Amino acid sequence: MIVGLEEIKQSLGQMREELEEIRDGLHVPLMERELIELREEMAAPGFWDDVERSTHVNKRISTLEGKIGHYDDLRRQRDDLEVMVELAEEENDETTAREAEDELTRLRGHVDALALETLMRGDYDQSNAVLSLHAGAGGTEAQDWTQMLYRMYMRYCEKMGFKVTLLDYLEGDEAGVKSVSFEVDGDNAYGYLRGEKGVHRLVRISPFDSNARRHTSFASLDVAPMLEDDGQIEINMEDVRVDTYRSTGAGGQHVNKTDSAVRMTHIPSGIVVSCQNERSQVQNREMCMRMLRARLLELRERENEEKMAEIKGEMKKIEWGSQIRSYVFQPYTMVKDHRTGFESGNVDDVMDGNLDGFVTAYLKMQ
Repeated sequence: MIVGLEEIKQSLGQMREELEEIRDGLHVPLMERELIELREEMAAPGFWDDVERSTHVNKRISTLEGKIGHYDDLRRQRDDLEVMVELAEEENDETTAREAEDELTRLRGHVDALALETLMRGDYDQSNAVLSLHAGAGGTEAQDWTQMLYRMYMRYCEKMGFKVTLLDYLEGDEAGVKSVSFEVDGDNAYGYLRGEKGVHRLVRISPFDSNARRHTSFASLDVAPMLEDDGQIEINMEDVRVDTYRSTGAGGQHVNKTDSAVRMTHIPSGIVVSCQNERSQVQNREMCMRMLRARLLELRERENEEKMAEIKGEMKKIEWGSQIRSYVFQPYTMVKDHRTGFESGNVDDVMDGNLDGFVTAYLKMQ
């Protein structure tokens, strides 16, 4: 008997049970039933006459096919690996056994990632997300920290295959950024990112201090689900102050020569949204309306105390003692989430966008 082969067989048996649990958690039978119904609707006469509905159905079919196909593919890979192990055992083939062990490690990562999706149980977890970073106490150091966090989330989104659209960008006085807003488009984008909302604290030797002293800086991240207009929220434009101004970010000559940037302030709620990314003022106004509608929908949900934690959580003052996570660069290296207790000693890895451990720990805690 090849050493380690029995452990592989036990792991595969356990994986079979995990995949069954994942099937239940993802509600695969319900998705299969919905897929059949949507395909029947697509085949009905006059389906393509309603462009809005046909677009929605097409998108939903694509999503369902992707989810079901991904699950079925992992289940087939597990079954194929079981056959490989049986072959290695019958022929006493150590090379095949080593290949099976490597394949098991790779497959384990994919199964764990799919299991994480079963924790997406919030009402808005499948939505896109709007993230807004704001520099807090700490001056230039805090603005540099905000830019570092922006890069970290860009890298995370890239790793997850999410599409990122920059909405608003306000540069720092000397370095970094004062604030930045961006939309994240992807499957379960809000579900993955909602736990990142809060104050992030940095401890390091400041590169802006000629005496090389250690500084503590803060930045806050706000995460909101980007919800589509379903007619539930009507915005009275008499309650909205609209300001236009000249865009300051990158974008060529056009954005710097016209007052295309738009800021909207919803006076009753105090919500402020802004966009300067699009080329025209009309496009920026449309994006601001989308953001404002999403924030108002979210605000309405937060008025229900039972749902407050699942929708947005608690946004604290951007200063000492209110952080959800600390990033320590000196005198030691450590990133620790104060809610879950999850920590990592590899700061560079975290800043390069490896947030999987933190995201998983938060979802499991929820």
